[in-house]
Order: sequence, then structure tokens, then C-alpha cells
Amino acid sequence: MAEPLHWNLRPEVFSFSPLPRWYSLLFAMGIIGGYAIIRKMFIRESKPVEILDSLLVYVVVGMMLGMRLGHVLFYQPDYYAEHLLEIPMIWKGGYASHGGFLGVIIALMMFARKYRDLSFLWLADRVAVISLFTACCIRLGNFCNSEMIGRQAEGLSWAVVFEQIDLVPRHPAQLYEAFGYIILCGISLLLYYKTKITANNGRLLGFIVASGFAWRFFCEFFKEDQVPFEAGMALNMGQWLSVPFIIGGILLMLNVQRSGSAKQAG
Repeated sequence: MAEPLHWNLRPEVFSFSPLPRWYSLLFAMGIIGGYAIIRKMFIRESKPVEILDSLLVYVVVGMMLGMRLGHVLFYQPDYYAEHLLEIPMIWKGGYASHGGFLGVIIALMMFARKYRDLSFLWLADRVAVISLFTACCIRLGNFCNSEMIGRQAEGLSWAVVFEQIDLVPRHPAQLYEAFGYIILCGISLLLYYKTKITANNGRLLGFIVASGFAWRFFCEFFKEDQVPFEAGMALNMGQWLSVPFIIGGILLMLNVQRSGSAKQAG
């Protein structure tokens, strides 16, 4: 039987300094890589690349606020109701990707209202692609931090022992999720470059939302509960929060397809 991988990486990159941290570096890599991808899209479609810096600010702020508030509201509302001053203390950790996605959607709506030459759905189709790349980097950061660990997996040849947590072989659930996101990102890029999926604004967004959160839903079966109240639940909070996104993504694709067909018939 193969020995599990023993993982004991310290969060700090350098032993002599608390900064930078691996999670922060991977988060930044996700943002920088996403910026490079969408810049190529703008150039390909002759869109003004000079507005990308402003778009980046909107998206990053929306994502950070959404991730933090999502955790506060969905995972620990009772705690933060009694510790309001800790809500802005993002350095203490506590983020929810579902809230981050909602934050980005709101940010894109605000950006589209300001820059009326680009519609919300046109922007959302392209930002959704890079969100998958960023999500992959974030989950790699979680792996480096030995957080969001998987369930016990005795006898699994690719199990990981997160020594900073305990000595139990576990599913590397963070890597499962990261792997799925980067595969979906590659598929989405192929759809963008090789098909006419963006001919109808919103269709690519619907595909990414439905498939991305479906993968998140599946990976949650391999994770430990994030908060105590999830114990005994048939589905954990991450899965319950994913369901509306999966349904919404499917409905968006169907609605866009129906609208496109109606236009062609007319």
C-alpha cells in the first residue's frame, strides 16, 4: 500500500517574514492570469483595453467584499452578529466563494451601467471564463494553507496527511476542485475561440455557472464540514448554496438559446 503524501508547508513563503503568504501569492496569480486572458479577448474583439484597469478594480473589490460578506451571512451569522467589528478583519480569514461570485456579478452590473458600450452579459461571459482560472488558483492556495481539508481516506494511494491539522490520511479535496476548474476553464476557452457560443450573450456564462457549481457540489462530498452546524446535514452549506447557481445557469442557457432561435425564426 502506497504511503500518503505528508503535507506540512508553512503559510509564509519566507521563514523570516510573515509576508508574503502562499495563499496571497496564488490569489494574486489568479487575478494576474485572469487579467491577461481577458486582455487577449478585448484585443481579439477590438474592445478598448484601456478600461480593463477600471474593470479589474470593480471585479476585485466586488469579489473580496462578496467573499467576506458571504462567509459572514452564510456560515457564521450568529458569531458576527455579536462581533460586528470583526467583519472587516479579512486578514483573519473567512471567505465564501458563492458570495464572491455574487459580488462579481453586482460589480459587473455597476461597471456596465458606467461603460454603456459593453453590456452586462457580454462582460459576464468573458469574466466568467477567467473566474474559473482564479478559482483554481484560490483552491491551490487553500491546499497550501492546509484548509478546507478533505474527509478521511484510509487506503487511498493519493491521500494526503495535512500535518498541521492531524495525522489522518485525507482526500485532497482542494486539488479535486482546482483540477476541475482548470479543465472547465480550458473547455470554456475552446468554446470561446472555436465555436459561436458567444453569438448570444449569456450562453457561455450559463454554461460556466452551471458546470462550475455542479463540480463544486460534487467535490463537497469529499470535504470535511466547514462549520459545526453542518454536522448531520444531508447536504452541506456549500452544496445548498450551489443548487440555485446550477439551476440558474441551466435556465440562462435555455433562455438564451430560446431567444436566439426566436430571433433567427423572425
